[in-house]
Amino acid sequence: MTLTAVVENSITAFDSADWNRCFPSDPENWAFYRACEEAGPPGFTWYYAAIRDNGRLVAVVPAFGTEYRLDTTVQGVLKRITNQVHRLLPALLSLRLIAFGSPVAEICHLGFAPEVPAYDRPALLRRIVTALQEFGAAKRYGLLGIKDAPARDDGLWRGALAPSGFTRLPGLPTAVLDLPYGSFDGYLESLSKATRKDMRRKLKAFKDIRVEQRRNIDHVVGEVSALYEQTVAHSDLQFEYLPPDYFPQLLRFLAPEASVFLYWHDDELVAFNFVIETADRLIDKYIGMNYAVVPKFNLYFNSWLHNVRYCIERGIPVYQSGQAFYGPKLRLGCRLQPNWQYFRHRNAAINTILQVVAKFVRLDRFDPAIANLVKEAA
Repeated sequence: MTLTAVVENSITAFDSADWNRCFPSDPENWAFYRACEEAGPPGFTWYYAAIRDNGRLVAVVPAFGTEYRLDTTVQGVLKRITNQVHRLLPALLSLRLIAFGSPVAEICHLGFAPEVPAYDRPALLRRIVTALQEFGAAKRYGLLGIKDAPARDDGLWRGALAPSGFTRLPGLPTAVLDLPYGSFDGYLESLSKATRKDMRRKLKAFKDIRVEQRRNIDHVVGEVSALYEQTVAHSDLQFEYLPPDYFPQLLRFLAPEASVFLYWHDDELVAFNFVIETADRLIDKYIGMNYAVVPKFNLYFNSWLHNVRYCIERGIPVYQSGQAFYGPKLRLGCRLQPNWQYFRHRNAAINTILQVVAKFVRLDRFDPAIANLVKEAA
């Protein structure tokens, strides 16, 4: 066995079949990351830390580099204050960050070749962490992190990172809805009486909306981009900004698994929903809405109900709805899967300051659903 640790700057350094063997049946596969490279958000550099055995890929984790704003997870009044500070003294709130994970993936993907036994995986991950640490130091990244390590991998990450003094924080959980129902009415019956009544009332407002599923949106790229920008403007939490060509590019690379639901009122596009579909789950990836008509048509809830109906009619057992609006999602039957963040700065003094700052900007300070999930995990 001859193991070699590498850090590549493009996924094209890996054969797509070798990569996908490390992530069997994952919708965010080699093609997904390739599309992100081609048309992903500006301000990010893509990396991939891996272990090869005589040239054969045996372990790999995507990574990225960026200028990271320390107030990314801050919300409400404090966010308005930090925005003003950033305008006056941008260097005070920004650090050069290299991190495992992706700004556009649902989780930090940690993959091993199927033949790698469980007892070998901790050592391989430690070598990957060391490789990215050394690479980051050479590229003058001060802050090393892990973005959205899922609960299933947290034991591996804790073992690999604890000796290096990383700080662990709650990340944005993933909302998942299990759908063991034979009909859409069966799903509605699973909700509380008050929620069921509310959803049936909201459905009535949807009668004038036409839904179209498309795998090519070249004819409405401008409208889709405008709806996305509206949604970004209404969100307190936004790590990345997606350029207009991102959605059509992703569709081209991920066809036929990726598609967009277009919501029309007469001839006006009032919402879109980008989804990735496999036999075992539908990922609700991106949504954009015209906020001038959101209340009239209850667009958020009705797009949710449309996706639930879509899954049930096609026998898709899981609807995965992303990382936001946890209160309504819990009300609609979701469970939350924890994700974790880790960080460490190479400068010990700055690292100590960041540990203090983290106590005030950690996500569970701003969202009761995340706070409750952290308590359950503890």
